[in-house]
Amino acid sequence: MQKQQIPILGMDCASCAAVIQRTLKKADGVASCEVNYGSESAQIEFDEKKTNLEVLSKKIEPLGYRLSAGKKGSGQHVMPDGTVMSESEHAEHLGLSQSKEQKLEELKKYKHKVQFTLPLALAVFALMLWEIATVWNPVLPKLFLPMDLYAKILLILSSIVLFWAGQQFLRGLLTFLRYGVAGMDTLIGIGTLTAYLYSVFVVLFPESRQALGLPETIFFDVTIVVIGFIILGKYLEMRSKLRTGEAIEKLLNLQAKTALVLRDGKEVEVPIAQVKVGDKIVVKPGAKLPVDGRILEGASSIDDSMVTGEFMPKDVKPGDMVVGGTVNRHGAFVFEATKVGSETLLAQIVRMVQTAQGSKAPIQNLADRISAVFVPVVLVIAFASLAAWLLIGSRFMPFSQSLSLGLLCFVSVLVIACPCALGLATPTAIIVGVGKGASLGILIKNAESLEKLRSVNTVVVDKTGTLTVGKPSVAGVVPVLAQGRQFEEKILQIAGSLEKKSEHPLAEAIIRKAEDLGLKVLPITDFKNFEGRGVYGKILGEEYFIGSPKFVGEQGAKTDEGVLQKLTLEGKTPVVVAKGRETIGILAISDSLKENTAEVVRQLKILGVEVVMATGDHENTARHVARELGIEKVFAQVLPQDKAMRIKELQSEGFVVAMAGDGINDAPALAQADVGVAMATGTDVAIESADITLLHGDLAKLLSAIRLARNTVRTVKQNLFWAFIYNLVGIPLATGIFYPLFGWLLNPIFAGAAMALSSVSVVANSLRLKQTKI
Repeated sequence: MQKQQIPILGMDCASCAAVIQRTLKKADGVASCEVNYGSESAQIEFDEKKTNLEVLSKKIEPLGYRLSAGKKGSGQHVMPDGTVMSESEHAEHLGLSQSKEQKLEELKKYKHKVQFTLPLALAVFALMLWEIATVWNPVLPKLFLPMDLYAKILLILSSIVLFWAGQQFLRGLLTFLRYGVAGMDTLIGIGTLTAYLYSVFVVLFPESRQALGLPETIFFDVTIVVIGFIILGKYLEMRSKLRTGEAIEKLLNLQAKTALVLRDGKEVEVPIAQVKVGDKIVVKPGAKLPVDGRILEGASSIDDSMVTGEFMPKDVKPGDMVVGGTVNRHGAFVFEATKVGSETLLAQIVRMVQTAQGSKAPIQNLADRISAVFVPVVLVIAFASLAAWLLIGSRFMPFSQSLSLGLLCFVSVLVIACPCALGLATPTAIIVGVGKGASLGILIKNAESLEKLRSVNTVVVDKTGTLTVGKPSVAGVVPVLAQGRQFEEKILQIAGSLEKKSEHPLAEAIIRKAEDLGLKVLPITDFKNFEGRGVYGKILGEEYFIGSPKFVGEQGAKTDEGVLQKLTLEGKTPVVVAKGRETIGILAISDSLKENTAEVVRQLKILGVEVVMATGDHENTARHVARELGIEKVFAQVLPQDKAMRIKELQSEGFVVAMAGDGINDAPALAQADVGVAMATGTDVAIESADITLLHGDLAKLLSAIRLARNTVRTVKQNLFWAFIYNLVGIPLATGIFYPLFGWLLNPIFAGAAMALSSVSVVANSLRLKQTKI
């Protein structure tokens, strides 16, 4: 099975998305299909042995749609390492989006139509209002043109507007007649064509109209103004929707276009597509890194803020991993390419963001179900309202008047009904929310994960590396034989010298502290390493032991139990230094808290989210850290495989749980949690492994992710509310149901303006998310 996200051309409304999805799902070889109107794309899972994208595109082409898939074959490039890169992937490497180019071309066509129809629509609209005003106020002068001449001018203008600017609406009507498939274009097509044909009949066959007793009213102005306003609305909607996809465009623009590769000892500038795994690449100050790799020579400072959202430059040296798309601040270096093309971290991020933006949130299901039946239901309501006016209205008023009002209501219902607002409500907010997250280094796997994260009320985190720095350091020295700074430094000098030959993680903290104080390394003889317990060596002929209290005790040196217990209760690990059989000092090693952790825990509590610590550390250490941070629930001495069980316990108590882990040894717990959050700190991270991935993440970024999820879902609900209200109020008003009671009637011109405004307002509301501070 192959799963791809493919842009779709020709979609104009949410009903179109429902039609395409229904058609493709029925196709042979298709396992699943989700069509998203907001991103104008389809996620299709299909068996490539039974079908392909070309065949699937032909299934929907008769309906007026087309899959915009990158062509294969001659457009592919096989790299020396076997990596296959398509033309569309090349476009991505060059910072281009073929889909966007097509949309810009379509936008250009709409702009030309708007430039012609809008001034005309506004002029006709103004004349229509003038005509209405003269009826209410006889003092005002009549229209300066004779009505017969004015009607013929409108006939010519409306013909141009309908058959040129309104082509898509007529195509929608033809598709409906041929295949029984209706969309928003069908509604506009039926409404405007009905108004136009009736008006043509009135103008060209006045005797027949009089013989039949039909009203003299013409609706050319309705055709011109409705199409003008709807074309304008569509243009504004398309322009706004292009802005919702800016996140992907910014990510694509991070990619360097060329690379400076060492070939036969010379620096050669080659297109990014020609870089292969194993190439040695030269990076100069201010240059973008073209691909992922490992530094071989030189050192520098890297700005990776555009990829990870972290604004502090990162110092790198030989052996460190670097990421394509980041910027070299100063210094030059050479690195070996380890990942190219679609395997780079940037390419993974782009893929993940595209997939998430094209996915559907559960909250969208109701809107989708309504959109699927919306157009047929509206057609029934429109014809029913016309029939009601003719059959019932004619009993209370002249037939010509009831027919005139019936036609007005018929066209108004067709024009005001808008499945677009419903269809855009969820996806536009999701697209903007996911894009904003990506710019902050918050990668969201799909819309469902975003919706779940919004409901989270409990976050389970590990202590080391998440709440703490994850790097042990010497917090203090407790001298035993004598007091004073000089004696403390002497203990550190002895410990630092001995630990130079040790590989224990705590040894690094002791060596680092000694180096920071500028203490000279003393010569060591007879060194012995007792793995995992301690070390032994001679300094100037004196024997020294350093290690755990148990190890030093086994050598005959006693340590004050009270001091050891006090350090343990403070969350510190004691390392004892003994000279011969006598303890001379204790080093207190701790993993210090991250600067902002306490404030973030407080902010999470304000949001109603409880932080639970699950750690493999000793109970005393865990409790001490929890007290400092205000964390009430602690699971200590928990193995990675047991964390999933603890999460299950919390879920059984009714909590919605997010688990923040490293995405590797915490995999069972991430899978068990309602939302799995990978706190990625390295470059070699499988970002598909969790629901949410925080690049170079800490708890502060998780707080931002929860706020983003809540803001996004709130925007979706606002959009859905106004879309539903708009249709629930607008359609009954358009039918003329309130006319007998209050005299309320909706002119099709105002209905068209309202319909255009509804879609634009939904997209504009979603775009507000970009400015929201999280």
